[in-house]
Amino acid sequence: MQANVGGLDRTLRIVIGLALVAWAALLGGPTWAWIGIVPLATGVISWCPAYLPFGIKTCKTK
Repeated sequence: MQANVGGLDRTLRIVIGLALVAWAALLGGPTWAWIGIVPLATGVISWCPAYLPFGIKTCKTK
């Protein structure tokens, strides 16, 4: 599994994911807000399976 998420993309995924999960867990937000786990996880591990078929990479290549 090679990283394909980096930089600003990664930061935004983590922030948005945390915000959605916090909204659902702490503030009684709607059930759909738990979808924030997906961007949070992809941001933390720096890999997004949806990018593979399109060959997208937002991280710097070595």
